[in-house]
Amino acid sequence: MTEHVTWITGASSGIGEALALACARRGHRLVLSARRKEALNRVKQACIAAGSSEESILVLPLDVTDDGAMPQAVSDVLAVFGRIDLLINNAGISQRSLCVDTELSVYRRIFDVDVIGQIALTRAVLPTLLKQASGHIAVTSSIAGKVGVPYRTGYCAAKHAVIGFYDALRAELASSGIKVSIILPGFVRTNISEAAVTGDGSQFGRTDHNIANGMDPHECAEIILRKLERGVPEFVVATGKEKHSVWLNRFFPGLIRRVVPKLGKP
Repeated sequence: MTEHVTWITGASSGIGEALALACARRGHRLVLSARRKEALNRVKQACIAAGSSEESILVLPLDVTDDGAMPQAVSDVLAVFGRIDLLINNAGISQRSLCVDTELSVYRRIFDVDVIGQIALTRAVLPTLLKQASGHIAVTSSIAGKVGVPYRTGYCAAKHAVIGFYDALRAELASSGIKVSIILPGFVRTNISEAAVTGDGSQFGRTDHNIANGMDPHECAEIILRKLERGVPEFVVATGKEKHSVWLNRFFPGLIRRVVPKLGKP
Protein backbone atom coordinates (compact mmCIF):
# COMPACT_ATOMS: atom_id res chain seq x y z
CA MET A 1 0.00 0.00 0.00
CA THR A 2 3.04 2.36 0.05
CA GLU A 3 2.19 3.71 -3.43
CA HIS A 4 -1.45 4.36 -2.54
CA VAL A 5 -2.27 8.08 -2.76
CA THR A 6 -5.15 9.25 -0.56
CA TRP A 7 -6.46 12.82 -0.69
CA ILE A 8 -8.53 13.91 2.32
CA THR A 9 -10.41 17.20 2.56
CA GLY A 10 -11.46 18.53 5.94
CA ALA A 11 -8.22 16.96 7.16
CA SER A 12 -7.39 19.56 9.81
CA SER A 13 -9.62 18.12 12.56
CA GLY A 14 -12.28 15.59 13.51
CA ILE A 15 -12.98 12.63 11.25
CA GLY A 16 -10.62 13.98 8.58
CA GLU A 17 -7.70 14.14 10.99
CA ALA A 18 -8.48 10.66 12.32
CA LEU A 19 -8.64 9.32 8.75
CA ALA A 20 -5.26 10.87 7.99
CA LEU A 21 -3.69 9.13 10.99
CA ALA A 22 -5.30 5.80 10.09
CA CYS A 23 -4.03 6.13 6.51
CA ALA A 24 -0.55 7.00 7.79
CA ARG A 25 -0.48 3.79 9.81
CA ARG A 26 -1.36 1.92 6.61
CA GLY A 27 1.51 3.48 4.68
CA HIS A 28 -0.56 5.64 2.32
CA ARG A 29 0.93 8.67 0.65
CA LEU A 30 -1.27 11.52 1.82
CA VAL A 31 -2.66 14.79 0.53
CA LEU A 32 -4.07 16.81 3.42
CA SER A 33 -6.46 19.63 2.52
CA ALA A 34 -8.45 22.17 4.54
CA ARG A 35 -8.39 25.95 4.85
CA ARG A 36 -6.02 26.23 7.84
CA LYS A 37 -2.39 25.53 6.92
CA GLU A 38 -1.16 25.55 10.52
CA ALA A 39 -3.68 22.93 11.53
CA LEU A 40 -2.75 20.81 8.51
CA ASN A 41 0.93 21.01 9.46
CA ARG A 42 0.02 19.81 12.95
CA VAL A 43 -1.82 16.83 11.45
CA LYS A 44 1.17 16.18 9.17
CA GLN A 45 3.50 15.93 12.17
CA ALA A 46 1.08 13.56 13.89
CA CYS A 47 1.03 11.39 10.75
CA ILE A 48 4.83 11.32 10.71
CA ALA A 49 4.76 10.22 14.34
CA ALA A 50 2.30 7.49 13.28
CA GLY A 51 4.71 6.13 10.66
CA SER A 52 4.60 8.37 7.57
CA SER A 53 7.71 9.92 6.09
CA GLU A 54 8.08 13.65 5.42
CA GLU A 55 8.08 13.15 1.65
CA SER A 56 4.95 10.99 1.68
CA ILE A 57 2.70 13.85 2.86
CA LEU A 58 1.60 16.87 0.85
CA VAL A 59 -0.03 19.68 2.80
CA LEU A 60 -2.32 21.37 0.29
CA PRO A 61 -4.48 24.15 1.75
CA LEU A 62 -7.78 24.36 -0.11
CA ASP A 63 -11.10 26.14 0.31
CA VAL A 64 -13.63 23.84 -1.34
CA THR A 65 -15.85 26.83 -2.16
CA ASP A 66 -13.12 28.23 -4.43
CA ASP A 67 -13.98 26.53 -7.73
CA GLY A 68 -11.10 28.23 -9.50
CA ALA A 69 -8.53 26.65 -7.19
CA MET A 70 -9.49 23.08 -8.07
CA PRO A 71 -7.53 22.53 -11.34
CA GLN A 72 -4.30 23.83 -9.81
CA ALA A 73 -4.82 21.71 -6.70
CA VAL A 74 -5.14 18.57 -8.82
CA SER A 75 -2.06 19.57 -10.83
CA ASP A 76 -0.10 20.06 -7.60
CA VAL A 77 -1.03 16.57 -6.37
CA LEU A 78 -0.09 14.95 -9.67
CA ALA A 79 3.20 16.86 -9.79
CA VAL A 80 4.19 15.38 -6.43
CA PHE A 81 2.68 11.89 -6.52
CA GLY A 82 1.75 11.26 -10.16
CA ARG A 83 -1.62 9.69 -9.37
CA ILE A 84 -4.68 9.75 -7.12
CA ASP A 85 -6.11 6.50 -5.76
CA LEU A 86 -8.63 7.61 -3.15
CA LEU A 87 -10.37 10.95 -2.75
CA ILE A 88 -12.27 11.36 0.51
CA ASN A 89 -14.55 14.40 0.26
CA ASN A 90 -14.85 15.11 3.95
CA ALA A 91 -15.02 18.92 4.19
CA GLY A 92 -18.25 20.24 5.65
CA ILE A 93 -20.09 22.43 8.13
CA SER A 94 -23.12 21.70 10.26
CA GLN A 95 -26.00 23.80 11.57
CA ARG A 96 -27.75 24.48 14.87
CA SER A 97 -30.80 26.67 14.21
CA LEU A 98 -34.52 26.43 13.56
CA CYS A 99 -35.67 27.01 9.99
CA VAL A 100 -37.73 30.05 10.98
CA ASP A 101 -34.60 31.67 12.45
CA THR A 102 -32.19 30.78 9.61
CA GLU A 103 -31.24 33.33 6.98
CA LEU A 104 -31.16 32.19 3.34
CA SER A 105 -27.50 33.15 3.16
CA VAL A 106 -26.77 30.48 5.78
CA TYR A 107 -28.52 27.80 3.70
CA ARG A 108 -26.50 28.89 0.66
CA ARG A 109 -23.25 28.70 2.62
CA ILE A 110 -24.03 25.18 3.86
CA PHE A 111 -24.79 24.03 0.33
CA ASP A 112 -21.67 25.74 -1.08
CA VAL A 113 -19.44 23.86 1.36
CA ASP A 114 -21.25 20.55 1.86
CA VAL A 115 -22.55 19.96 -1.67
CA ILE A 116 -21.07 22.18 -4.39
CA GLY A 117 -17.58 22.01 -2.88
CA GLN A 118 -17.62 18.22 -2.92
CA ILE A 119 -18.93 18.13 -6.49
CA ALA A 120 -16.36 20.69 -7.68
CA LEU A 121 -13.36 18.74 -6.38
CA THR A 122 -14.78 15.43 -7.58
CA ARG A 123 -15.21 16.88 -11.10
CA ALA A 124 -11.65 18.18 -11.04
CA VAL A 125 -10.21 14.80 -9.97
CA LEU A 126 -12.43 12.63 -12.18
CA PRO A 127 -10.49 13.03 -15.47
CA THR A 128 -7.36 11.72 -13.74
CA LEU A 129 -9.18 8.66 -12.41
CA LEU A 130 -10.76 7.99 -15.81
CA LYS A 131 -7.32 8.20 -17.43
CA GLN A 132 -5.98 5.76 -14.84
CA ALA A 133 -9.09 3.55 -15.30
CA SER A 134 -8.95 3.11 -11.53
CA GLY A 135 -9.55 4.93 -8.28
CA HIS A 136 -12.06 5.45 -5.53
CA ILE A 137 -14.19 8.49 -4.66
CA ALA A 138 -15.78 8.71 -1.22
CA VAL A 139 -17.92 11.38 0.40
CA THR A 140 -18.79 11.93 4.03
CA SER A 141 -22.55 12.35 4.17
CA SER A 142 -24.36 11.57 7.42
CA ILE A 143 -27.19 9.59 8.94
CA ALA A 144 -28.80 13.06 8.78
CA GLY A 145 -28.75 12.54 5.01
CA LYS A 146 -31.27 9.74 5.51
CA VAL A 147 -33.20 10.89 8.60
CA GLY A 148 -34.26 14.51 9.07
CA VAL A 149 -33.35 16.04 12.44
CA PRO A 150 -34.51 19.33 14.04
CA TYR A 151 -32.15 22.34 14.07
CA ARG A 152 -30.35 20.94 11.02
CA THR A 153 -32.69 21.60 8.09
CA GLY A 154 -29.89 22.95 5.89
CA TYR A 155 -27.40 20.31 6.97
CA CYS A 156 -29.88 17.47 6.42
CA ALA A 157 -30.82 18.87 3.00
CA ALA A 158 -27.16 19.10 1.99
CA LYS A 159 -26.37 15.59 3.16
CA HIS A 160 -29.43 14.23 1.30
CA ALA A 161 -28.16 16.05 -1.79
CA VAL A 162 -24.69 14.52 -1.77
CA ILE A 163 -26.20 11.06 -1.43
CA GLY A 164 -28.22 11.70 -4.59
CA PHE A 165 -25.23 13.05 -6.49
CA TYR A 166 -22.84 10.25 -5.58
CA ASP A 167 -25.48 7.56 -6.16
CA ALA A 168 -25.90 8.91 -9.69
CA LEU A 169 -22.14 9.24 -10.17
CA ARG A 170 -21.68 5.61 -9.13
CA ALA A 171 -24.15 4.57 -11.82
CA GLU A 172 -22.31 6.65 -14.43
CA LEU A 173 -18.96 5.09 -13.49
CA ALA A 174 -20.19 1.51 -13.19
CA SER A 175 -18.02 0.21 -16.05
CA SER A 176 -15.06 2.54 -15.55
CA GLY A 177 -13.11 0.74 -12.82
CA ILE A 178 -13.75 3.65 -10.44
CA LYS A 179 -15.55 2.98 -7.15
CA VAL A 180 -17.85 5.43 -5.35
CA SER A 181 -18.67 5.16 -1.63
CA ILE A 182 -21.02 7.16 0.59
CA ILE A 183 -20.14 7.34 4.29
CA LEU A 184 -22.97 7.84 6.79
CA PRO A 185 -21.54 8.69 10.22
CA GLY A 186 -23.71 9.22 13.24
CA PHE A 187 -22.67 11.29 16.24
CA VAL A 188 -18.87 11.44 16.48
CA ARG A 189 -16.85 13.30 19.14
CA THR A 190 -15.46 16.13 16.99
CA ASN A 191 -15.70 19.92 16.92
CA ILE A 192 -18.58 19.79 14.40
CA SER A 193 -21.14 21.40 16.69
CA GLU A 194 -18.69 24.05 17.95
CA ALA A 195 -18.04 25.09 14.34
CA ALA A 196 -21.68 24.75 13.27
CA VAL A 197 -23.47 27.82 11.97
CA THR A 198 -26.49 29.35 13.65
CA GLY A 199 -29.36 31.19 12.00
CA ASP A 200 -27.40 34.40 11.42
CA GLY A 201 -24.24 32.61 10.27
CA SER A 202 -22.32 32.94 13.54
CA GLN A 203 -20.68 29.91 15.15
CA PHE A 204 -22.67 27.80 17.58
CA GLY A 205 -19.55 27.67 19.74
CA ARG A 206 -20.16 24.70 22.00
CA THR A 207 -20.33 20.91 21.91
CA ASP A 208 -23.86 19.63 22.21
CA HIS A 209 -24.86 16.56 24.23
CA ASN A 210 -25.16 14.12 21.34
CA ILE A 211 -21.74 14.98 19.92
CA ALA A 212 -20.08 14.89 23.34
CA ASN A 213 -21.38 11.34 23.81
CA GLY A 214 -20.67 10.19 20.27
CA MET A 215 -18.27 7.65 18.79
CA ASP A 216 -14.53 8.16 19.16
CA PRO A 217 -13.26 9.66 15.87
CA HIS A 218 -10.36 7.21 15.63
CA GLU A 219 -12.72 4.24 15.96
CA CYS A 220 -14.90 5.88 13.30
CA ALA A 221 -11.93 6.33 10.95
CA GLU A 222 -10.83 2.71 11.29
CA ILE A 223 -14.33 1.49 10.43
CA ILE A 224 -14.47 3.84 7.44
CA LEU A 225 -11.15 2.68 6.02
CA ARG A 226 -11.98 -0.99 6.46
CA LYS A 227 -15.25 -0.44 4.57
CA LEU A 228 -13.50 1.55 1.84
CA GLU A 229 -10.83 -1.12 1.46
CA ARG A 230 -13.66 -3.58 0.75
CA GLY A 231 -15.26 -1.17 -1.72
CA VAL A 232 -18.57 -0.98 0.17
CA PRO A 233 -20.77 1.49 -1.77
CA GLU A 234 -22.70 2.93 1.20
CA PHE A 235 -22.39 2.30 4.92
CA VAL A 236 -23.39 3.59 8.35
CA VAL A 237 -20.77 4.30 11.03
CA ALA A 238 -22.54 4.57 14.37
CA THR A 239 -23.34 2.76 17.59
CA GLY A 240 -26.44 1.88 19.60
CA LYS A 241 -29.93 2.89 18.48
CA GLU A 242 -28.49 5.41 16.07
CA LYS A 243 -26.85 2.61 14.11
CA HIS A 244 -30.26 1.19 13.21
CA SER A 245 -32.02 4.49 12.47
CA VAL A 246 -31.53 4.31 8.70
CA TRP A 247 -33.05 0.82 8.58
CA LEU A 248 -35.89 1.86 10.90
CA ASN A 249 -36.60 4.96 8.83
CA ARG A 250 -37.00 2.82 5.74
CA PHE A 251 -39.25 0.16 7.20
CA PHE A 252 -40.87 1.89 10.21
CA PRO A 253 -40.97 5.60 9.29
CA GLY A 254 -43.80 6.34 11.71
CA LEU A 255 -41.66 5.22 14.65
CA ILE A 256 -38.74 7.39 13.56
CA ARG A 257 -41.01 10.41 13.12
CA ARG A 258 -42.06 10.10 16.74
CA VAL A 259 -38.50 9.79 18.01
CA VAL A 260 -36.38 12.27 16.02
CA PRO A 261 -38.04 15.49 17.25
CA LYS A 262 -36.39 14.79 20.62
CA LEU A 263 -32.92 14.04 19.21
CA GLY A 264 -31.75 17.18 17.50
CA LYS A 265 -32.10 19.83 20.19
CA PRO A 266 -28.69 21.38 20.94
